Amino acid sequence: MPWKNQGGGPWGSGPKGPWGSGPQPVGPRPPDLEDLLRRGQDRLQQIMPGGYFSGIGITLIVLLIIAFWLLSGFFRVQSEELGVVLRFGKHVRTVQPGLNYHLPYPIETVLLPKALRVNTISIGMTLIEDPARRGRSIRDVPEESLMLTGDENIVDVDFTVLWRIKPDGVGDFLFNIQNPEGTVKAVAESAMREVIGRSQIQPILTGARNVTEQNVHELIQKTLDSYGAGIQISQVQMQKVDPPAQVIDAFRDVQAARANQEQLQNEAQTYANQVIPQARGRAAQILQAAEGYKEQAVAEAKGQSARFLNVYEEYKKAPDVTRERIYLETMERVLGGADKLIFDGGGASGQGVVPYLPLGELTTKRPPATGPQSSGGNR
Repeated sequence: MPWKNQGGGPWGSGPKGPWGSGPQPVGPRPPDLEDLLRRGQDRLQQIMPGGYFSGIGITLIVLLIIAFWLLSGFFRVQSEELGVVLRFGKHVRTVQPGLNYHLPYPIETVLLPKALRVNTISIGMTLIEDPARRGRSIRDVPEESLMLTGDENIVDVDFTVLWRIKPDGVGDFLFNIQNPEGTVKAVAESAMREVIGRSQIQPILTGARNVTEQNVHELIQKTLDSYGAGIQISQVQMQKVDPPAQVIDAFRDVQAARANQEQLQNEAQTYANQVIPQARGRAAQILQAAEGYKEQAVAEAKGQSARFLNVYEEYKKAPDVTRERIYLETMERVLGGADKLIFDGGGASGQGVVPYLPLGELTTKRPPATGPQSSGGNR
């Protein structure tokens, strides 16, 4: 039979079929590992004189390994990083950004913390992904933001802390604290609660934000320095300072009432500032007039006294003449402003004036005189 000498059954030996061929492999065949090793050994024997098991070959292999080991000490520090070189686990130096070198492992190793980057921690709020808005939204965290003030009021405070690693404290940052971000957040929240607890609610909500931020900044830095954390606080920013949402409407009413109170007080102070100077001016004017009248009265009294003394001195020298002079001056002063008709009595008969003559109509009418001389009248 023609297939008798094939063996392995009627189809021959192996996986061959009746037509003398078996199934063909599909796709690329995997490389033969033994073939690759054989080729590598052949090339190495061609490069190394005397074969790679000779003394020269072993020396070249050792030198090549040492060269690769020494070259492994080169490393690059990025712009936001600082290189911390450790020699057998001990910090020996800090290198700046750029290409640097350290002794290869295991003698020296390098750590690359982002020491030049400013980090931000938010307290009282968190950013969450919002698929509806295709971005991030802020969610309030009441357990972090609600704080008790010194006058036993509750205030909702959201703030952020900007911090970075000290250039000369990278070793402290790496080895003294385990969770730097959590440590900064816990210290910042504690410092804010302490400062708020010492303050009144009204200054916190109005004009004392800068003072509060400065006090919190100093307290956080002092606490981290006591920990030896190697962290520098750049800034503390208060984002929101409001009463709790449950009482914010009532608080706004109180604020409006306080604003009205301040407005009325300002108006009253303005009126007082206007009236008081006017009253003081009038009082000063009255005092000056009284002082002037006083000086005038005193001067007149002194003048009259001096005149009387002078007259008295003259009277002692010539009593008759002085008495007549005083009489004439007095009559001149008394009769000087009065309307007068003088007649000599009409002779012996006494009929010099017509009995029915209207003497009052013969004189010129004058307006009544004012002052003490008006009492003389017409006679």
